Amino acid sequence: MTPSTSTFSARLNAAAKLVEANLEALLADNARHGEIARPARLMAAMRHAVLGGGKRLRPFLTIEAARLFGFEGQGALRAGSAVELLHCYSLVHDDLPSMDDDDLRRGRPTVHRAYDEATAILAGDALQTLAFEVLADAETDADPAVRADLVLGLARAAGLGGMVGGQMLDLSAEGRYGDGAVSMGEAGVRQLQMMKTGAILAFSVEAGAILGRADAGARRSLVEYGRALGAAFQVADDILDREASAEALGKRTGKDQEKGKATLVDLLGLEGAKGECRQLVERADAALGGFGDRARILRDAVRFVVEREV
Repeated sequence: MTPSTSTFSARLNAAAKLVEANLEALLADNARHGEIARPARLMAAMRHAVLGGGKRLRPFLTIEAARLFGFEGQGALRAGSAVELLHCYSLVHDDLPSMDDDDLRRGRPTVHRAYDEATAILAGDALQTLAFEVLADAETDADPAVRADLVLGLARAAGLGGMVGGQMLDLSAEGRYGDGAVSMGEAGVRQLQMMKTGAILAFSVEAGAILGRADAGARRSLVEYGRALGAAFQVADDILDREASAEALGKRTGKDQEKGKATLVDLLGLEGAKGECRQLVERADAALGGFGDRARILRDAVRFVVEREV
C-alpha cells in the first residue's frame, strides 16, 4: 500500500522546512545566554553536520505524534529538533576513522574529512549536549516534569542501553575484540538494530506523546508503533544497501558485507527481508488501531520508511 502521496509529502516537506529553519537558529554564531563564546570553526563543523540535507524524519515523527493529541507549535518543533541534533551527532561520530571510517555522508565529505578528526569529535560532543539543552529549556515546555521526561527518554534511547550500546555491539560484531567477525544470529542482529537505530526513532514518536500529555495506554501504543517503525527503517536500510548505488544514497554501500557482519537481509534473504518489512507495517498499523483516521499520517510514515528509494 502506497502512502497518500500528496498529503504526506506536503506535511513531511513542511515539517522539514520548519526544522531546518529552527536548526539554523540554534546553530547561529552568536553566543546565547550563559555562553561565553561560540568558536567559529566548531560552529562551522556543526552546521556542516546538520544543515542542508536529510528528510528530517525524526522531528517529523515528534511533530505528528504530538499533533495526534492536539499539541502543536514551538514545543514539538524544538523537541524534534533536539532529537535531530542528537541523531546528527551520532552520524558524525559513526563516520570517524575509529568507527566506520566513512568519507561521504549525504553526498558530501564527512565532518572529519571536511575539517579534521578532533574538530569532528568536538562537533559531535557539542551537538549532543545542545540536544539536551534544548529539551531542558522552558521554551520547549512550561512544565518541568514534561521537560524532565523528555530528557530522561532521550538519554535512555541514546545511551548505553540504546544507541551507544548498539554501536558497541556493532563494533564487537566486526571482530574488533577477538579473531574475525562475530556471528550474532537473528536475535542478536535484531537486538543490535533496535538499540543502534530503532531506539532513537521510537523515542521520536514517544516524545510527541509526552508533549501531548498522552495517557499511559496511548503512550504505550505510540511506543509500540515507534518500535515497529524503527525496526522497519533498519531492515529497509539494509535492503537499500544491497539494491541502491552509493551515488543514489549519498554514502558508501556494502559496509557490513565488507566487514563480515550479518544483517537480516543475510539471515532472511532479500525476499524474506521484504516480507519482514510488510509484517512490521502491519504491526505499526495495529498499534495505531485505537486512534482511527487521526493517525493516518503516522500510518503513511511507516510505509514511507519501507518504500523509500534513498
